[in-house]
Amino acid sequence: MVWSGVFAELIWRYLIPGAVLGLGLVACNADSGAEASSVPSAHPAPSLPAPSAEPWSAPSASAAPSATASAIPDDPRPLHLTTQAELLALLPPFPPDARPFIEQHVSPGGFSAMNQGNPELASHSITRKACLEGLAGVELQTAEQRRICGHEGMVPIYDDGDPSSAKTCIDIFEFPNRACELPFVWAGPTIAQGLCKKLGKRLCKQDEWMLACDADPTGGERWKYAYGNELDLTACNTSKSKKGLEPVCDPSTVKTTWDTCHTDTEPSGAFPRCRSRLGVYDLHGNVAEAMTRWDLEEKETVSQLKGSAFFYVDVARKLSEKPEKTNYPDHCRHDPRWHVQPMTRAWHVNYHLGFRCCADVPAAK
Repeated sequence: MVWSGVFAELIWRYLIPGAVLGLGLVACNADSGAEASSVPSAHPAPSLPAPSAEPWSAPSASAAPSATASAIPDDPRPLHLTTQAELLALLPPFPPDARPFIEQHVSPGGFSAMNQGNPELASHSITRKACLEGLAGVELQTAEQRRICGHEGMVPIYDDGDPSSAKTCIDIFEFPNRACELPFVWAGPTIAQGLCKKLGKRLCKQDEWMLACDADPTGGERWKYAYGNELDLTACNTSKSKKGLEPVCDPSTVKTTWDTCHTDTEPSGAFPRCRSRLGVYDLHGNVAEAMTRWDLEEKETVSQLKGSAFFYVDVARKLSEKPEKTNYPDHCRHDPRWHVQPMTRAWHVNYHLGFRCCADVPAAK
């Protein structure tokens, strides 16, 4: 089936009987993607409807009427998901032996597992439906990109005019890589790496992330930001100031951070201009992202945290402005040293820290 826009996905997910988001509950062959029977788990499996085998695929033209903005149904789910079943339903199919790890590390209700933040404090101003309307007609992944990457919801990274030259693909959205769903936070780099691996991918490397941000796929000039060469705090979810919020965010411990800090994210893709020329969303704003970097001095792979979060307006700096201790630039090539830890034990988590996965392009057969 050929992907033909975000509204086709909407029809596939909401309007066709049986095509739903409960992807985490079906065992799947990691290599072929073939659906297999469910297996018992050490953890009780949440009860969800039967999933679709290809969540990013569109049905054939005869399967449903063409989608328009007015055809988007109201989604009964809350935007901010608060049950493990709902969170797991956002994940793509994974092999049965991945279930214990994933269920351990994807869970609501606290800082000990990745989720969408503290629902008692978080504020989201854009609805899922409004986000989908904003992506009307956008082709998120072409059939050719799907063939190159071997995964749904990824695009190849290249800058020479030839997508077949790509060595790596990257998730279109921040994890869980779902259009118009909130990204996950409280994800330590080591756990994020493990989760990507369970899904047949890996955590992105810094140089891959930067190229996905600034590259011109036709081989032209690189941009300073994913959306252009001038800082624009309206292009992405970067303008939610923390000033004046109650309670005041207290990041002294993970518990005080969970109890006081607002994860004011918006649905992935809710800012249509916040898209790189390769088709990758939210490389600025929404949540900061964990990735990996090779440390030349230590001769080991370490964690690298990049990208701004929703409150970047409080610390934003244009490239032309004088640096200060309290601000920083958020261009694609910004190379900070925040909470650097060896990837064997990179446990740093935060209320505004997420990630996205990358994958090596499969070898030609």
